Amino acid sequence: MKVGIDAAPLAVPTGGITRYTAQLLKALRTAFPGDVFEAVEADSSTLVNRRWWSAGLPLRLLRDRFDLFHGTDFSVPYLPVRPSVLTLHDLSPWKKEAWRAPSTRVQQRTPALLQFGLATMVITPTEAIRREAISYFRLHPSRVVAVPLAAVEELRPLAVEPRAIPYFVCLGVLEPRKNLPLLVEAWRHVRKSCPIDLVLAGRRRFDGPIITPEPGLVITGQVPDEDLAGLLSGATALVFPSSYEGFGLPVLEAMQCGCPVIASNDPALREVSGSAAIHVDCTDVAALAEAMSAMLASKELRASLRDRGLKRAAEFSWHRTACLTREVYNEARRRF
Repeated sequence: MKVGIDAAPLAVPTGGITRYTAQLLKALRTAFPGDVFEAVEADSSTLVNRRWWSAGLPLRLLRDRFDLFHGTDFSVPYLPVRPSVLTLHDLSPWKKEAWRAPSTRVQQRTPALLQFGLATMVITPTEAIRREAISYFRLHPSRVVAVPLAAVEELRPLAVEPRAIPYFVCLGVLEPRKNLPLLVEAWRHVRKSCPIDLVLAGRRRFDGPIITPEPGLVITGQVPDEDLAGLLSGATALVFPSSYEGFGLPVLEAMQCGCPVIASNDPALREVSGSAAIHVDCTDVAALAEAMSAMLASKELRASLRDRGLKRAAEFSWHRTACLTREVYNEARRRF
């Protein structure tokens, strides 16, 4: 089988879709060496390829004899010349306006690709998003398959030198739905009774909240992959009070590093973490502060969550993701 995979997300330095595309491509090539998995990107040198999704990409798929195209970022070709698979990471583009990064292609065109059957099959990262997608877009359940993500293999617990002042960490792109102002407020409450820092780690999206620096608040920006395990291994806990997620990869990354997790009650986050995290109402500052204080005060609680998190993270792997994705490819070819 020769599969074309959308290379556009690989141009973005960090983020869940970028990591998903890169890790899936790597895992597919490793798991299925007899197949060809090619990252396909637009060639802006010709007029036809400037109309990439409607003309350039369909012609490329025909010319280079691809068997299938996988759109890893909410899109597939507008002409169904080959079977296609569309990954729908979440429904944030159609939810609260404050959560949306402006993208006409996603907000307006993706629903048409789904409803008119231009995407032969649809992948979601969790059953929570699968159910939501089926209901919102009125898709036949047999067209939509939940395929979980995984943390990269390199993330493991590290023995790190304890800092003079412990710290909570929040990992991920700094954007409106991550509830960062509420997290900072909760941390301030905790800090009144016990010295602890808060590390916000991740690149800021253009519409992300402006967080004013203050003592104990560390804003790192993008964290290199090689530093991620040390950052998570040394934290008292990952605190991830996101209002809405499709999967919540930072939660799984923290668990794989032995870092206890406090997360919101978001359905996808509960699905991913199972019983290996503390979940709180993401709108309740007092409840979040109470969970943070309990984590800081109890060594036994941290140890229990560490053990449960490591076991939970071991249930996910990119090899499994690749195998499940390959099954969806086969189904798309059968249906086309």
